[in-house]
Amino acid sequence: MLGGISIWQLLIVLGIIILIFGTKKLRNVGGDLGDAVKGFKKAVSDEEKKDDTIEKPHARVSQEDNGNTYDVNAEHKSEEQEERK
Repeated sequence: MLGGISIWQLLIVLGIIILIFGTKKLRNVGGDLGDAVKGFKKAVSDEEKKDDTIEKPHARVSQEDNGNTYDVNAEHKSEEQEERK
Protein backbone atom coordinates (compact mmCIF):
# COMPACT_ATOMS: atom_id res chain seq x y z
CA MET A 1 0.00 0.00 0.00
CA LEU A 2 1.11 3.57 0.55
CA GLY A 3 4.82 3.01 0.84
CA GLY A 4 4.49 0.21 3.41
CA ILE A 5 1.84 1.93 5.56
CA SER A 6 -1.15 -0.28 6.22
CA ILE A 7 -4.71 0.83 6.87
CA TRP A 8 -4.35 -0.13 10.56
CA GLN A 9 -1.36 2.16 10.99
CA LEU A 10 -3.29 5.02 9.40
CA LEU A 11 -6.24 4.41 11.75
CA ILE A 12 -3.92 4.42 14.79
CA VAL A 13 -2.35 7.71 13.67
CA LEU A 14 -5.83 9.19 13.08
CA GLY A 15 -6.90 8.06 16.58
CA ILE A 16 -3.87 9.71 18.17
CA ILE A 17 -4.54 12.95 16.29
CA ILE A 18 -8.17 12.93 17.47
CA LEU A 19 -7.04 12.37 21.06
CA ILE A 20 -4.52 15.22 20.90
CA PHE A 21 -6.61 17.86 19.13
CA GLY A 22 -10.16 16.76 19.78
CA THR A 23 -12.97 16.42 17.27
CA LYS A 24 -14.21 20.01 17.59
CA LYS A 25 -10.86 21.53 16.68
CA LEU A 26 -10.42 19.09 13.77
CA ARG A 27 -13.92 19.95 12.54
CA ASN A 28 -13.05 23.66 12.66
CA VAL A 29 -9.80 23.08 10.78
CA GLY A 30 -11.64 21.04 8.15
CA GLY A 31 -14.31 23.73 7.77
CA ASP A 32 -11.68 26.47 7.44
CA LEU A 33 -9.81 24.43 4.85
CA GLY A 34 -13.03 23.83 2.91
CA ASP A 35 -13.91 27.55 2.99
CA ALA A 36 -10.42 28.42 1.75
CA VAL A 37 -10.73 26.00 -1.18
CA LYS A 38 -14.19 27.37 -2.06
CA GLY A 39 -12.87 30.94 -1.91
CA PHE A 40 -9.95 30.04 -4.16
CA LYS A 41 -12.22 28.37 -6.72
CA LYS A 42 -14.56 31.37 -6.69
CA ALA A 43 -11.67 33.81 -7.18
CA VAL A 44 -10.31 31.80 -10.10
CA SER A 45 -13.71 31.57 -11.80
CA ASP A 46 -14.34 35.31 -11.23
CA GLU A 47 -10.99 36.15 -12.84
CA GLU A 48 -11.83 34.00 -15.87
CA LYS A 49 -15.23 35.71 -16.23
CA LYS A 50 -13.59 39.13 -15.80
CA ASP A 51 -10.99 38.39 -18.48
CA ASP A 52 -13.71 37.23 -20.90
CA THR A 53 -15.85 40.36 -20.46
CA ILE A 54 -13.10 42.96 -20.86
CA GLU A 55 -12.91 44.30 -24.38
CA LYS A 56 -9.52 45.46 -25.42
CA PRO A 57 -9.43 48.73 -27.37
CA HIS A 58 -8.61 48.56 -31.03
CA ALA A 59 -6.16 51.00 -32.56
CA ARG A 60 -7.03 52.71 -35.80
CA VAL A 61 -4.22 53.59 -38.11
CA SER A 62 -4.79 55.49 -41.29
CA GLN A 63 -2.59 54.77 -44.25
CA GLU A 64 -2.28 58.31 -45.54
CA ASP A 65 1.50 57.99 -45.67
CA ASN A 66 2.13 55.30 -48.24
CA GLY A 67 5.09 53.07 -47.53
CA ASN A 68 5.25 53.67 -43.77
CA THR A 69 4.58 50.97 -41.20
CA TYR A 70 3.10 51.76 -37.79
CA ASP A 71 3.52 49.50 -34.77
CA VAL A 72 0.78 50.50 -32.35
CA ASN A 73 -0.02 49.24 -28.84
CA ALA A 74 -3.37 50.72 -27.78
CA GLU A 75 -3.84 51.18 -24.04
CA HIS A 76 -6.65 52.66 -22.00
CA LYS A 77 -5.68 55.92 -20.31
CA SER A 78 -6.63 56.32 -16.68
CA GLU A 79 -8.34 59.49 -15.48
CA GLU A 80 -5.16 60.62 -13.72
CA GLN A 81 -3.18 60.51 -16.96
CA GLU A 82 -5.86 62.49 -18.80
CA GLU A 83 -5.97 65.14 -16.05
CA ARG A 84 -2.21 65.66 -16.26
CA LYS A 85 -2.48 66.90 -19.83
